[in-house]
Amino acid sequence: MTAPRPFQIVIGALALAGVAKAALLVGDIGATRSPESARPNLFVGAANAAGGAPEPEPAPQPAPEPVAQTIPQSCAAPEEVLSAIATERGLLDEQRAALDARASEIALAEETLAVEMARLGELRGELEGLMTKIDEAHQADVARLVALYVNMKPRDAATIMNDLDIEVAVTVLGAMPERDAAPVLAAMNVVRAQAISMIILERSKLPGDQRLNGIRLQ
Repeated sequence: MTAPRPFQIVIGALALAGVAKAALLVGDIGATRSPESARPNLFVGAANAAGGAPEPEPAPQPAPEPVAQTIPQSCAAPEEVLSAIATERGLLDEQRAALDARASEIALAEETLAVEMARLGELRGELEGLMTKIDEAHQADVARLVALYVNMKPRDAATIMNDLDIEVAVTVLGAMPERDAAPVLAAMNVVRAQAISMIILERSKLPGDQRLNGIRLQ
């Protein structure tokens, strides 16, 4: 067996030193990279060790600067917000009080109006009752007056009616039965009898349809 030559020993020592250095480099890279990415680096490190030039480490990336959050200048302080809320609440309370007062006034006015309407209803009822009594009394007076002229002699009744107010004469003769009014009307003055006859005929018409102009009373 021949002894190793000095040149071969030197080459083997350099190879061992390169392998050891490559192993150290792989361990450092594996601490920062995943196992999948460590395998190519192992071969690259071994190649660099064989060539005698180590792989340069990547330069660290600068950390991003923190972005400062800007606070809007228009944001009001809590004291200002509370003051605005208190002011708004005060205005709402004033409006509510004004509305309550107005509602009370309206309720009082409605109550007063209801009382007045009830009073007017009572007065109207009283007035209608009085008008009914007056009309009944007038009809009773006319009935008594008609009875008086019916019981008179026709000539005597005609003499009185010739000088009687025309409205009263028309009312009495208009309310008398025809068989009693005819002799009285025949005994009256001709002009007066014509006027009373015309008025009795026209009084049942509407005021716009009545033709009472030119009626002679005497």
